[in-house]
Amino acid sequence: MTITLEHYILLGSLLFFIGMAGFLIRRNVFLMFMCIELMMNGVNICFVSFARYYHNLSGQVFVLFVMTVAAAEAAVGLAIILTLYRNRETLNADEFCLMKH
Repeated sequence: MTITLEHYILLGSLLFFIGMAGFLIRRNVFLMFMCIELMMNGVNICFVSFARYYHNLSGQVFVLFVMTVAAAEAAVGLAIILTLYRNRETLNADEFCLMKH
């Protein structure tokens, strides 16, 4: 059995939708953060598979860009989550309503 472009697209789409469902369903801020990372990895798989299929390096350049953004997001996001936990002692997203009022 050969692995085709459709298999990679299906895997990337599956990872993206699992991440999106987890982000929309879960209320824990840390789990929502991890779901965003899962969505980014799904997109990266699609970028790399298209780059390989079309013999073009632009998809791999986009993957490097996404990985850079993900690293910066991880540093800032974890700092925010840690600060929220220290101040509120909870990670429930429904209890963080500071910006609503």
